[in-house]
Amino acid sequence: MLNIDWLSLMQIISIDIVLSADNALIIAMATKKLSKVDQNKAILIGVLGAIILRIIFATGVVYLLHFPLIYMVGGLLLIWIGYKLLLKDEETQAITSHVSLRKVVMTIISADLIMSLDNVVALVGASEGNLALLTFGVVISIPLILFGAKFIAMLIAKYPILLYLGCGVLVYTGVKMIVHEPFVFQFFRLNEGFITIILSVITTIGVIVSGYMTNKQHHA
Repeated sequence: MLNIDWLSLMQIISIDIVLSADNALIIAMATKKLSKVDQNKAILIGVLGAIILRIIFATGVVYLLHFPLIYMVGGLLLIWIGYKLLLKDEETQAITSHVSLRKVVMTIISADLIMSLDNVVALVGASEGNLALLTFGVVISIPLILFGAKFIAMLIAKYPILLYLGCGVLVYTGVKMIVHEPFVFQFFRLNEGFITIILSVITTIGVIVSGYMTNKQHHA
């Protein structure tokens, strides 16, 4: 029988769902001024760009795991990504739509570059460097972007609680990465699981409250 880490598997699927919706949202915002024909071209280029970049980043990040402090940096990055997820209004306002197909494509590829790196770092954290799980994460993100991203974006818009759950998964994964940094792990080795849960809960509450307060001030 295969020894499957179901918690990591669920984390990977959750991360893919939330971050694939991000891709759909960015593409929709950037292409809204284009004609239908050009819109379809831009969406196709944006989706292909996201898929290619995720494969490239996944290959590179696996090698980076051997460098010191990479788990610490990746964990902090994931906590920041979780915080950004809660600032949807501010993020989408920063995306400019154009009537030029070339400018729209450049906007989408720039966004893909950032979000694909975010996705791969999150998958590395959830898979704990397990190449099979990481490959599964990248593979499953492809059909999600191709066929399900728009639907996921609609669901998140209708049920904002999903955004908070996604944020929680990312923050938990980020804390787990930080705890697995070798020099940090030496301190928590005996109670690693307990410490990860406690730190994740505290950090997640902090990030959600901070995001909520920032959104409240922004709308005010």
